Amino acid sequence: MPRISAATVADHRANQHAALLEAAREILAAEGVHALTPAAVGARIGLARSSVYRYFASTADILAQLVEDAFPRWSARLRAAIAPDDLDSSLPGRIRAYGRAALDFVGSPDYALIPALQAIGLPGECRVRVDELHGALIAPLADALREAGADHPALRAELAWGVLRAGARRLMPEAAAHIPEPAATDPDDIIEITLDVLTRALHMTSP
Repeated sequence: MPRISAATVADHRANQHAALLEAAREILAAEGVHALTPAAVGARIGLARSSVYRYFASTADILAQLVEDAFPRWSARLRAAIAPDDLDSSLPGRIRAYGRAALDFVGSPDYALIPALQAIGLPGECRVRVDELHGALIAPLADALREAGADHPALRAELAWGVLRAGARRLMPEAAAHIPEPAATDPDDIIEITLDVLTRALHMTSP
């Protein structure tokens, strides 16, 4: 019987699950989705494959659970970023704050989920849930635009997310090899240009 390393069996399982998710995140970020298997995740923390299957049914299940863990965290972070504050409560300022937080996503291990989800086929119900969670990332921007009186705020936010995705791709290390000069390659320049395009794209004139 496995050694219990927490006050209760439930706590032990929760700790094991958290450790497995972190191991999966590290493997995905460092080696890609094809290296992500229940056996590899278990081996990373010294857990037998048979024990790992108590937590994950498959690689697709690992990805689905990583999404459930990561996307709500980033959604909360984006919502906090775009909330009005004493420093800059203007809509352009809030949009820039949201955009910067969204671009921070690129530098996190969680970002590896994006290409992984595109590379592996998820069951239909999982795909629906992923779409819901993706929508939660965009919702804070749509809400801010709605509060400002924008027409079609959800559509505007969805299109704005496309700007952020383009900027995010330019920030990836492998992007430099495929971008012709004299395109911007300095990360700070890419971020500033992306935020400038984002705020201009969402600029609203008074009726």
